[in-house]
Amino acid sequence: MTSASVRTKRLTAQTLLLAILILQDFIPALGNIPIGPLSLTTLQITVMIGAVVMGPNTGMLLGGTWGVITWLRAFFYPSSPLAPLIFTNPIIAIVPRLLVGLVAGYLFLWLRKVMKQRWALIIVGAAGAMTNTLLVLGGIYLFAHTPAVAKGYHTDVAHLGAVLGTVLATNGLAEMVMSMILVPAIAIPLLRYTHFNDQK
Repeated sequence: MTSASVRTKRLTAQTLLLAILILQDFIPALGNIPIGPLSLTTLQITVMIGAVVMGPNTGMLLGGTWGVITWLRAFFYPSSPLAPLIFTNPIIAIVPRLLVGLVAGYLFLWLRKVMKQRWALIIVGAAGAMTNTLLVLGGIYLFAHTPAVAKGYHTDVAHLGAVLGTVLATNGLAEMVMSMILVPAIAIPLLRYTHFNDQK
């Protein structure tokens, strides 16, 4: 296969992943899975799939795109009443999503050398999901610790940290488990039949 053909296939795959990510962001039924009282975000899974199948650069491209969309939507088309209060800060909106792709991509490159692929992908799923959750919640606590944000979480400023901890223990852990299941389930067949990440 020529280098031009490989580049074309990579570009096609990246474009497809970007399209899926954008659809997930704008169509709630694709980007969030309601399970009982929880609503689990699925976009980090697409970012991690791109990172492990195509490499860290693609992971960062996908994560950065997700972050920029989150940031822009907070100004023009908020996904929730809290979004303009939180995600207009690029440190909260963009940096965690960008780092999901970076962490997932480089962690997989290292782990696949020291353990079986399935276990590497399970760990990547957990690490990528927690990267997003911890950095977003930490960013809210550090940079959006305001009465308006606390009110959006149905609490006051004094108890906002405890409420964010509850979000971590419920949504955060559920998203981590979901990612630990879905990342290997999706990535293993793709890694078997594509060889994009062999070139890293």
